[in-house]
Amino acid sequence: MKKTVLGAVALATLVLASPVVAQELTQWDQVEGWDIMVDPSLGNGCLIQAAYEDGSIVRIGFDRNNESAYVTAFNESWGEIVEGETYVVGFTLDDEPYEGEAKGIYLGGVPGADIAFTNEDFLFDIAKKYTMTLYNGDEQVMAIDLAGSYAALEAAVECQGAQ
Repeated sequence: MKKTVLGAVALATLVLASPVVAQELTQWDQVEGWDIMVDPSLGNGCLIQAAYEDGSIVRIGFDRNNESAYVTAFNESWGEIVEGETYVVGFTLDDEPYEGEAKGIYLGGVPGADIAFTNEDFLFDIAKKYTMTLYNGDEQVMAIDLAGSYAALEAAVECQGAQ
């Protein structure tokens, strides 16, 4: 699936995905098709964001409030998500399977899932891959192209240093 910068820029004006706090994101840079942004509600945590042709918006970033990292995805077609509810999810990185928990969230009325990690280095492991596919049970929810995400995450680390 192809990333679209227009969708990412449009979402930059929307509020944060956090179920508790809503703040506007600040554009910091753009690297290889990913927007580099600062999220004031996450302790000025930096993130990378891309929009995809299937309507998915993906954010990968750092939560400085909780000393963690996250992958968050939103898509209007995911209408069954309940905000604050925890979901068991599976995902593959280049066909290597992982399991985790995702919390249901909303961004400007669009449902999403937030997967938090305490090991920030895992984000760079993700960025070294080519494709990430998210599953709910046996059902594929989305598959995204991770092209450019490693360079974008490096820029997000530089962004963090500037905060």
